[in-house]
Amino acid sequence: MTVFLGLDIGTTSTIGILADTAGTVLALASRPVTLYAEKPGWAEEEPEEWWRNCCAIVPDLLAQAGIEAKDIAGVGVAGMLPATVLLDEAGRPLRRSIQQSDGRAGAEVDDIRRAIDEAAFLAAAGCGINQQLVGAKIRWLARHEPEVLAKARTLLGSYDYINYRLTGKAAVEQNWALEAGIVHVASGEIDLDQAERTGIPPHLLPPLIGSSAVLGPVTAEGARATGLAEGTPVVGGAADMIASCLGAGVVRKGDVLLKFGGAVDILTATDVLNPDSRLFLDYHLIPGLWLPNGCMSTGGSVLNWFVETFAGGIEPVEGSRHAALDAMAAERPAGAMGLTFLPYLLGEKTPLHDPSARGALNGLTLSHDLGHIWRAVLESYAYAIRHHIETFNEAGHQTTRFLVSDGGAKSSVWMGIVADVLGQPLQRLAGHPGSCLGAAWTAAVGLGAAEWDGIVAFTARDTLFTPDPANRDTYERGYAAFRDLYRRLQGAQS
Repeated sequence: MTVFLGLDIGTTSTIGILADTAGTVLALASRPVTLYAEKPGWAEEEPEEWWRNCCAIVPDLLAQAGIEAKDIAGVGVAGMLPATVLLDEAGRPLRRSIQQSDGRAGAEVDDIRRAIDEAAFLAAAGCGINQQLVGAKIRWLARHEPEVLAKARTLLGSYDYINYRLTGKAAVEQNWALEAGIVHVASGEIDLDQAERTGIPPHLLPPLIGSSAVLGPVTAEGARATGLAEGTPVVGGAADMIASCLGAGVVRKGDVLLKFGGAVDILTATDVLNPDSRLFLDYHLIPGLWLPNGCMSTGGSVLNWFVETFAGGIEPVEGSRHAALDAMAAERPAGAMGLTFLPYLLGEKTPLHDPSARGALNGLTLSHDLGHIWRAVLESYAYAIRHHIETFNEAGHQTTRFLVSDGGAKSSVWMGIVADVLGQPLQRLAGHPGSCLGAAWTAAVGLGAAEWDGIVAFTARDTLFTPDPANRDTYERGYAAFRDLYRRLQGAQS
């Protein structure tokens, strides 16, 4: 039996998995992650918390599986991107990471737009000028925390940092680099001039590494901290949504994955490179395919915030206040009696690219209760997903088969709403533990123990959610109201 370890450095939790190459999950474990939002639009996390979580998860996994560390043939790490982690000369984080969902750098994005021709940048970099660019966050640090930037020696992403702690080697994985805006898509290499024009000092950038390329072995120090065997090979890793796509079976043109994690990701596979400034662009793990995609700033993070802020007094259902709210929402009518919610509590990324956008609840009356409001929150994400699908189609990408995964997909009420709003059937996946599985499989492929398409052995089909025609007209009106509310409030909430 050949076993691989996958770690996922997620926005709301760190997750680990042990899996073999025959389709068996041997162990699964997770630890929560703290998201700091101390100012409007800010989103930060502690890289050391990610590392502590990994150090706790590995022994847990080994105990669950009843195996020894030497039985792990390789390690792959996935994570949210492009988080911004700055290390000092000794390799220590200088501050909390600035997350991909962080919206503080609106002024710096405007600075980049004034300095760079956006059409030319899109053609060269494959991405538009928006708050996702790491250069905008570095410009913010130069303006507001110059003492931090002066001490910085290395710039990494979330999973790149864990790889660094495991191997002692600094590198940035190809999709972090692509979404950061520092790759020239024609060559597939880092363009230092392009990076510098966005605001990243070239000396901060380590080498580029492919997802399945071997970065190096676990060091003695990494082994002592985690319980892994010294010398275990570690690969470059993968963006969390890219790893999740692979595990979900998004392997052909027109496949769409809706990933309901701390943020909501919407991805479609294509064999055509067609950059669009409204969307992000990533490499598929399967060579020859691309994954144009959208990522909202929030998702499960807002649902968690809502529960913690407003639902502390309700009785849990099967141990979950989320499930209790779902039960209430299921009894409320489609359209939530005219309530419209904007889920832009951290600004919004695709397809709006508006870091100054804010959340809003419109149409509230004394006839509404907590169930109506929760339903309006769920419906808002369905409307935002529809906006993404329309954007994909306008950009020339097919969207023909819809798969749903990750924690939020467990909510049948939410998935039914999304199916109704899209007017498309949604296939929920069973046995798909998320990005950590794709990370483990990336290691298996990189070390020659598996082929890319073999990962489908882990994933089975669960519930198929079909749209209810009775709700079509209601959701057509609701979607129009959702889009119109943002337009009317645009610029008025900052």
